[in-house]
Amino acid sequence: MPEPSRIHIADYDPDWPRQAAAEIAALRAAVPGLFAEIEHIGSTAVPGLAAKPVIDLMAAVHDLAHAPAHRAALAGLGYQPHDNGMTDRLLYVRAEGGVRSHTLHVVTLESWPTRNQRIFRDHLRAHPADAATYAQLKRAIVAAGTGPGEYARAKTALVQELTDRARARLGLPSVPVWEK
Repeated sequence: MPEPSRIHIADYDPDWPRQAAAEIAALRAAVPGLFAEIEHIGSTAVPGLAAKPVIDLMAAVHDLAHAPAHRAALAGLGYQPHDNGMTDRLLYVRAEGGVRSHTLHVVTLESWPTRNQRIFRDHLRAHPADAATYAQLKRAIVAAGTGPGEYARAKTALVQELTDRARARLGLPSVPVWEK
């Protein structure tokens, strides 16, 4: 019998955009001038989409080497560096009581326009049927008892397909959705 999943998929919460906006304001105030861009990404950024209740943000900096100097300010907001093997970004996680509430991806401004997470979010916002299919898949993965370590992999085929479609419409080539 598979290990029970600790992943929770929640119905869309209309407060998620407000939470993201408040967090973006707090980040800009804590590290003024560091981020050239910062946006709400992930499923909580797609109106109506069921999601893990984690606010995902992506921020762009001119140079990744500038961000570590602001580690204390980010820690003051609860963000801790997290190494998940991605080499093209810095990742910070905020967790309360061991439960992740926020994730901050810091990427280069140069790569900002072609980031899969932004492209995928925009695709789901513009294509509600695809968003519904994605929500159904996420719920099925969790219902099957898929653990946290396998959850992202179990979504890969659909995420890749939808992202490829969105990138093609933008005249961009396909690239792997999990950039490790």
